[in-house]
Amino acid sequence: MATVEWAFDAEIIEWRGPAPYYFVAMSEADSAELKEAARSLIYWGQVPVQVVIGDTEFRTALFPRDGRYLVPLKDAVRKAEGIGEGDVVAVTLRPGREPAS
Repeated sequence: MATVEWAFDAEIIEWRGPAPYYFVAMSEADSAELKEAARSLIYWGQVPVQVVIGDTEFRTALFPRDGRYLVPLKDAVRKAEGIGEGDVVAVTLRPGREPAS
């Protein structure tokens, strides 16, 4: 698959469950485009990605929810960047299982 990348700004949201989880949601249009581009990588609806927020780069898997993909934000990422619920962050992501170069 050719290298493709999405960059967007979005608000950090909390999804309450047994423990709070924090996510950034892609737009529906970007989610549909990514789903098509990353079709060969999708497993159980999730897409493996490399994500950059600020100076922090990490691997995760996007979760599908209501026609959009959610980028999960680990505690370590939120602490490293000093971000929390309600903050708007710039996100860059690339689908793939290999580390970014």
